[in-house]
Amino acid sequence: MLYKPQIDFLTAHAVDPDMRRYAVQEEGARHFIDIDHYGKFPFDSLPRKWEDAVAKFSEDSLKKYGIVPWWVQIILQRLTNAFKEKDQAKILKLSAELGHYIADAHVPLHANSNHNGQRTNQQGIHGFWESRVPELLADTEWDFFIGKAAYIKNPGKFIWQRVLESAAAADSVLIIEKELSQQFPADQKYSFEYRNNILIRQYSSAFTKAYDAKLNGMIERRMRMAIFSVASFWYTAWVNAGQPDLRKLNRKDFTEDELIEFERLNKAWSNHQDEHN
Repeated sequence: MLYKPQIDFLTAHAVDPDMRRYAVQEEGARHFIDIDHYGKFPFDSLPRKWEDAVAKFSEDSLKKYGIVPWWVQIILQRLTNAFKEKDQAKILKLSAELGHYIADAHVPLHANSNHNGQRTNQQGIHGFWESRVPELLADTEWDFFIGKAAYIKNPGKFIWQRVLESAAAADSVLIIEKELSQQFPADQKYSFEYRNNILIRQYSSAFTKAYDAKLNGMIERRMRMAIFSVASFWYTAWVNAGQPDLRKLNRKDFTEDELIEFERLNKAWSNHQDEHN
């Protein structure tokens, strides 16, 4: 009734938070948490409530090491308010962005300071896990039908649990890639393939499939959980807003300022791409 007819908008604007990283300095910290900075699993030294964490570590320090589990809760509250206001444009914008942050929290290397293998000579592993493997296998081998969304009574506890799951999986993501690399000669680990009509060097299909097999379905499981989590957070925001009639929402069109902001993000992203090509 609301989301399915707007699938193109949600798909296009789910990447807005990534684009904003190149336009807004404080955006980057909202996508990750280097939770291993706070000791050993389950990282009990880090208070789960924002006010308690600020009192213990300071806001600047928290932002340095990432704030994704707290930021998810802030955007959830904003989405709840948008449902209360019956503001369709704001609902869609915030839903797309909330989905992005929740999905980030499900990625193991978004919950580890060795986020791109830079400490272990595994540069590129972040994109490998997050993009290359799903692009090769998701459409043909994975199942993303996860059933109905559920109401989340304690969103803070829920998102922290997802972050802890990600953190617990990070070592396997890194170790298994390194072990598998020792079994594949470089000319078999990488291959040249076309992407968007450009010939690029990337992890070979054989290495990618072997890695996914060694992970025993981890990436598919994390993606399935991310889908369930996003849907459930959207549903929770609607319920907490009093379950407004989705057929009677206001403001279907974005303001000129909002459209200008979308264009600003696109330009910042385009400039970043040009600088790195």
